Amino acid sequence: MDPILEQKLLATRRHLLGSMAGGIGAIAMHELLAATSAAPVPALASDPMAAKHPPLPAKAKRMIVIHLTGSPPNLDMYDNKPELTKRDGQECPAEAIAGKKFAFTTGTPKLLGTRRKWVRCGESGMELSDAIPHLHRVADKICLVRSMFTDQFNHAPAELMVYTGSPRAGRPSLGSWLTYGLGTENADLPGFVVLISSGSQPNGGTSSFGSGFLPSVYQGVQCRSKGDPVLYVSDPPGMNRAMRRKTLDALKDLNELQARELGNPETVTRIAQYELAYRMQTSVPDVMDISKEPQHVLEAYGAKPGEASLANNCLLARRLVEEGVRFVHLFDWGWDFHGTRPQEDIRDGLTTKAATFDRPAAALIEDLEERGLLEDTLVLCTGEFGRTPFQEGRTAASGILGRDHYPDCYTVWMAGGGVKAGHVHGSTDDLGFKIASDMVHIHDLQATILHLLGFDHTKLTYRFQGRDFRLTDVHGHVVKEILS
Repeated sequence: MDPILEQKLLATRRHLLGSMAGGIGAIAMHELLAATSAAPVPALASDPMAAKHPPLPAKAKRMIVIHLTGSPPNLDMYDNKPELTKRDGQECPAEAIAGKKFAFTTGTPKLLGTRRKWVRCGESGMELSDAIPHLHRVADKICLVRSMFTDQFNHAPAELMVYTGSPRAGRPSLGSWLTYGLGTENADLPGFVVLISSGSQPNGGTSSFGSGFLPSVYQGVQCRSKGDPVLYVSDPPGMNRAMRRKTLDALKDLNELQARELGNPETVTRIAQYELAYRMQTSVPDVMDISKEPQHVLEAYGAKPGEASLANNCLLARRLVEEGVRFVHLFDWGWDFHGTRPQEDIRDGLTTKAATFDRPAAALIEDLEERGLLEDTLVLCTGEFGRTPFQEGRTAASGILGRDHYPDCYTVWMAGGGVKAGHVHGSTDDLGFKIASDMVHIHDLQATILHLLGFDHTKLTYRFQGRDFRLTDVHGHVVKEILS
């Protein structure tokens, strides 16, 4: 929030009188100081990013989120529907679509069975498609939730719902809530890092990783795997490190004066951000340099130093959490499989896109486990909603096969950090239109994540505009069945 606007909202008559140089407040203060010794200047708030202990026992200390922007076709990757395949090309049952609105489909669409082959993987027998062959080998390490649902069917509101608990911009994101509650374990790195691949920002824009009305020190810091790791952190031409230090010291003195005078939390945030940026000039380039990794690790992820890719970002996520970063959020564009072009076809298009994802995702899980980090690192892979069991309306007469947006049921997976490994939670009906068992709403997922990191989701709150806000708003319950 704009600190000037926030200061105006918080202003009271007492603040007004106290700020008037020749007003009643100044006169009263003069009389008081004449009769008593000067009161001490109040101390500034402590470092807002200092590491904190969660109030409850925690299974996870940190979190990595892989967001497949656009939402992958769950019926072609995670949730096999033989009956849907059997009835491919038939008209949708009237009761399945009655009263529902879809993003790009009207009338009575045709059922669309998957073209993928399916394999039962690992000792758990988890069924996964041939689009994600590398995830087959880690099936016994992940928890598949097939009964997710949301309230939104358009990209930006649905994405904001996942990460802020609201379809409207302005609320703090999941990573911001967690760094607000836990701080960071490494003072030289941001507590919340964002990495973006495939060339586009998230559907929700920066609000998907913003701090909303929390102090801006808790917002995600966007880093890059190609070029300068963080924009605008390097010293400008003509300024050396000693000069930068003198400049920051002068700014700090001025900001501390303003913080003591006005008590605005954004001023303390500004001091912390300037100091973090100074430390990041040396710490971030080092941790972002994946060329230091052994060749076999680069090959496992499919990572290539100097390039921008989800593979590089998955490897960077491991390096960042290993160095004490609390929350790493990966966004990968290109998962909106409508079928309006060949790249969005659930056959070859999905094969090509999934190849950029499943290898590094599987490598990340294995790498975290090998280094002893998976046990207390929670990994989540999700989109913002699911895809329809029928062919998208605009492509009904096309040879390209795609699916429309669908909020009523979809699949996410989690690993490590206190969730059951090799476990499938929930199910959908035979055609994939509705949840058959163990429904999990977005707010339930959020409540469960906070529980795993040591918080009661009803008590992690921040007071704003007269009421206490929380990530789950007034909803949500912990899904105990997926806890290890």
